Amino acid sequence: MGKSNLRYFFAGILSFAIWGFFSIPLRNLKAFPSEEILYYRIFTSLVFLWIAILVFRKKQIRKDLDYLAGLSRKDKNTVALQIAASTVLLTSNWYTYIYAVNNVSLQSAAFAYMVCPLITAFGGFILLKEHLSKLKLISLAIALGSIILLASGSFVEVMWSVIIASLYAFYLIIQRKMQNLDKLNVLASQIALAVVLMLPFYLFQHGGIPDSAWFWGNIIVVAVFFTIIPLFLSLYALIGIPSSTLGIIIYVNPIIAFNVAIFYFDEHVDSNKLIAYFLLVVSVIVFNWSIIKDILTFRKKNI
Repeated sequence: MGKSNLRYFFAGILSFAIWGFFSIPLRNLKAFPSEEILYYRIFTSLVFLWIAILVFRKKQIRKDLDYLAGLSRKDKNTVALQIAASTVLLTSNWYTYIYAVNNVSLQSAAFAYMVCPLITAFGGFILLKEHLSKLKLISLAIALGSIILLASGSFVEVMWSVIIASLYAFYLIIQRKMQNLDKLNVLASQIALAVVLMLPFYLFQHGGIPDSAWFWGNIIVVAVFFTIIPLFLSLYALIGIPSSTLGIIIYVNPIIAFNVAIFYFDEHVDSNKLIAYFLLVVSVIVFNWSIIKDILTFRKKNI
């Protein structure tokens, strides 16, 4: 990898490394209902994200508006449907992740993001007719074995993992279809729509705005440092490195998350889980073997 691309590679690693520590501020908010954390994460993210876009990304907004103006009515409806569907998936993913961290286990949330790229690949194979080699199909079979093994030990945990992963995987699949719009502008639109969708539920359940400085401090950390900044970094990374490389980097997230769960929060890991996690690591290596081989070959050539 050339020196000019190192900053993009570092940005990708940093984005997923940040997400690996996401459970810490969420656990700080464990006393609050999951839906309340979700509401204020969305509301706060909306404010900070739109400020950033209106201040720094006016050019991208004009470009996207010009692109949309040139679309036919049918294509505009397709874009609107894609944004609506992806918003529901992303919001549901955020809620289930928050709930799993605070009410199920940190490991179930971390395991979800080990499984997520594999479900994304399988969804792309089924829905988008993307090609998968025999080696990748074998890796998906190993991953399925890992999930079944984990389910035999804790069916509830694995169900939450698969649900979280599936929601985000199908969100990514829809994002792949939206190639001509700025990703950050799309995210800002999704969060704005999420606010519209969540507002009736928020008003119905509204019991007063929290006055705890602890709550608002952690919500701002979640919105800025665990939502907007890592998304900026991951989008920046894609400027200089291929998405396949970013697909390898994503595993920094669950590796850190597992260590946080075990060594920071003292969660127990039995032998059944260890075997399941090992099988999933094998699946990940097999699935990404061609990329790993290219990286190793490139490194040998440059030693």
